[in-house]
Parts: sequence; C-alpha cells; structure tokens
Amino acid sequence: MSQQRNVTNKKLFLKLNNDNLKNEETIHLEGWVRSNRNSGSIGFIEFNDGTYFKNVQLVYSLDTINFEEITHFRTGSAISVDGKVILTPNNKQPFEIHVDSAKLLGDCSEDYPLQKKRHSFEFLRDIAHLRPRANTFNALFRVRNALAFAIHKFFQERGFMYVHTPIITGNDAEGAGQVFHVMSDIKNPTAFFGGKNASLTVSGQLHVEAFALAFRDVYTFGPTFRAENSNTTRHASEFWMIEPEIAFADLDDDMELIESFLKYIIKYVMDNCKDEIAFFDSMIEKGLIDKLNHILNSKFEKLTYTEAIEILKKAVKSGVKFENNNIYWGLDLQSEHERYLTEKHVKGPMFLIDYPKEIKAFYMKQNSDGKTVAACDLLVPQVGEICGGSQREENYDVLKKKMEEIGNVNELEWYLELRKYGGCIHSGFGLGFDRLLMYITGLQNIRDVEPYPRTPGSLKF
Repeated sequence: MSQQRNVTNKKLFLKLNNDNLKNEETIHLEGWVRSNRNSGSIGFIEFNDGTYFKNVQLVYSLDTINFEEITHFRTGSAISVDGKVILTPNNKQPFEIHVDSAKLLGDCSEDYPLQKKRHSFEFLRDIAHLRPRANTFNALFRVRNALAFAIHKFFQERGFMYVHTPIITGNDAEGAGQVFHVMSDIKNPTAFFGGKNASLTVSGQLHVEAFALAFRDVYTFGPTFRAENSNTTRHASEFWMIEPEIAFADLDDDMELIESFLKYIIKYVMDNCKDEIAFFDSMIEKGLIDKLNHILNSKFEKLTYTEAIEILKKAVKSGVKFENNNIYWGLDLQSEHERYLTEKHVKGPMFLIDYPKEIKAFYMKQNSDGKTVAACDLLVPQVGEICGGSQREENYDVLKKKMEEIGNVNELEWYLELRKYGGCIHSGFGLGFDRLLMYITGLQNIRDVEPYPRTPGSLKF
C-alpha cells in the first residue's frame, strides 16, 4: 500500500512545475471520479485524489484492459488507476494519464447529489458533508487550511507562545450577556461548578492576558460562541477567533502588529494557494486579486474617531445619504459609515482610533482626556471593520472603578488582580477567522466558509 500511495495529484503537478515529470512514467493513483464521459471508443475521467485543487485527466480507450467496466464508473466513485503519464504541453491540459487498467474501489449511488452542474450555495449548505467535493468548497477549505497555518507560522516565527484558553468559562468577557449556558443538571445548573454559572466562551482575551504577563507575547486561536439570534450573512453561533496579546506594548505597537500580521497571512495564502485564489477571482469576486494586493501595498492610515465624526458630518452636508444620517459624537458607527471612511475618504485600509469610552469595553485603556479610550478598529474597503484592538487598562484603581460601575468585579476579581501583581502596559486585538476568510475568498456568507456552520434554527450535522 505504501508504494501505491507514492504518487498523488499534488506530486504530479509539482513534478510538472519543476520539469521533473517524465513522459510515459508508469504510475498508480487512488482517488475519486469528478466526471466520466466517453464517445464510444475513447473516454475521459476528471480525477481528483484530494491532494491538489486541479484535477488530473484520465484517458481510457479500447486498448484499456477493462474499457467497458470503466465507462460505467459513476461521478463520485472511488477508484484506483494504473497507467502512464503522457505530456501534452500544447494542450489545455499539460499532461494526462493514459489508463492501462482501473478498479472500482467504492461505487457511488445514482442519487448522488453532486453531479457535473452548477449548484446553489443554499443547496450545498444542506449537504455540508458532501460539499467539500464541489469546486468552490474544495478551494475554500484548502485556503482555510493555509490561512490557519499562516496564522501559527506568523506568531511562532516571532516568538509568540500559543495558549489554549478555556471553552467553558464563568465570564462573558465584554459583558454582552449573549452566551450559551452549560448545564450538567437542568434542575440545578450551577451544581457542577460549585455554584458558578458556566457558559461557552465568547472570547479568550481575558484568559490570555494573564499569560502575556508571564510570557510577554502570546496568542490564542480557537472557537468562540455567541447566542445571538441573528440571521445575517456575517453572524454565526460558533466561529474561530485570533487573539494575540503583547506585554510592554501600547496602542501604536498593537497597530503595527495588526498591519504586519494581516499583510503576512494574506501574502502567504496568495503565494501558496495561487490556483484557488485565481479560481475565486474568476468565479466568485472579480477583482479579488487586485483587492488583496491593494491591502499588501498600502500603508494603513490612522484617523481619530473625533476626526471621523467631522468628516461624516461634512459628507452629510454635501449630500451623501446614509441610512443613518444623524451623525453625532458618541455614535456607534455602522458599517455604512465605516465603509465611507475607508472607501471614499482614505481609499484604502485605515485604523480608526480613540473611541468614546461609553461605546467600548471596560478593559480598554482610558486616555488622558477622560472621554476616550486607546482603542482601534481596522477598516478595509468593501467590508468596513474587520479587526478590533486596544491597549488594556493597566491602572488598578481606574479598572476597578470601571468594573464596579458595570458590576463584574466579583466574577472577574482574578482579572483585576493582574494589575495588582506586577502589571504593565499591554495590548492586543481580536480578529474573526471566518470573516477574514470571507474577505480573502470573496464569499459573502459566513455559512459558506465554515465546515459545519452553526446558526439559529440549524443543527443538522
């Protein structure tokens, strides 16, 4: 078996790219039929073994040992193939495999739902266990894998420590209250954890901050949950978050990290998933490659929230129509406002900084003006806010007062103690992995970038 598994689609294309693919080289392949058509004396199978985005073309003819049997191989079937590589540099396919013999390893029923035609994303969501075989999702999950690897690679190359923060927690981080409660006994839900309410985490930030104050530069990257009954294209009940935390670092350091991080992982995906990104540029979002290159080649501008409010007020006066035209200092900006700033004013990626303290989380560093906090949101064209970060409040007395005002001192006393025992300035950010994947691939619905999406009213898988 080990010898048989030596040749794969990926190895064939790598050999081709390196000019090492030999004409009439004898090979053995195992994989699946994507399509099968024959014209009576010659047939063609689009073949994929899961190792590469591109298919390999198999050619069988009357000279093939079991020609008649092969003509009946159905789409979706698992097969093994013995044959020869034939180089075809002047054709659309740079090479093909001339089949000597093929064997059916696993037949596919006639009611197989993925036939060679266009299927709607809505239809494919209902067969999430099969949709990785469809071209769009085959490309998507390859990019998802590469993006996840790039995230770890970026941080590990820079000496960050990876921390597994808890999935079951006793706090809701920012105090949103929209959490999934964990109950071991429905009659006495707090009994299991000694009288404490338990819920699925909405963020690993508070827990990873403790590690930053021991290891300096750390990150957590894992699943988070929101019990929001929202059915928008950008909301899911379960999603992954990237949350680094850096000690002895202020907001400027944080923004430098965000910019270098985002550029690194986008470039990694573009370099290592060229075929997939080209597919998305062609089939999903025209101009995707130009959009991503614009991010890579831009210097991220900075604008204060106060400056942004004045710009938006002037825009309204000049005739710009927003759904919410009532612009005032203290407004929690909507996507339409953010997009105007990044697309029309800056015409590129930008940081919006120094927000009113009332519309941001309790743990953010209060600025000297007493009105704003050292927070930033990264805005990008076509989306608006894609990432948020802040310098954390390191002053014990200031943080305690904030926590007393919202009433979470008791449940987060340990978090407050971090400022008491050798605290220092530190900063971090949170970036939703699934929404980032939407941006990089051009897909418009978060349900289409998650392997098994968890949304209100849906738990089939």
